[in-house]
Amino acid sequence: NYVAYNENGGTIDSTYRRGAPASTRLGINGMIPGFELGLKDMQPGGRRRIIVPPELGPPTGPATFFSAKQWEVFDIELLEVKSCSRSSFGMVSSVTCE
Repeated sequence: NYVAYNENGGTIDSTYRRGAPASTRLGINGMIPGFELGLKDMQPGGRRRIIVPPELGPPTGPATFFSAKQWEVFDIELLEVKSCSRSSFGMVSSVTCE
């Protein structure tokens, strides 16, 4: 679970508001770089505040949700960690997590 704030203290996003925790995979460049760095050494049940400077924040521009580089703050609670593996058969691959 997380709550994300912009540098003015306004809430950007919250899994609590949506009523469901987020899930993601590390190491595939699918997250804000500073957010991923802060998650890497967390343990299940851990809580952390991650402060992301603009240089480790999301990309900006007309094709993204973000219009300007700014500081972001994330209050995170890591609920669980799963081990995932990829299997391939010909041109088809899938990821299985346990």
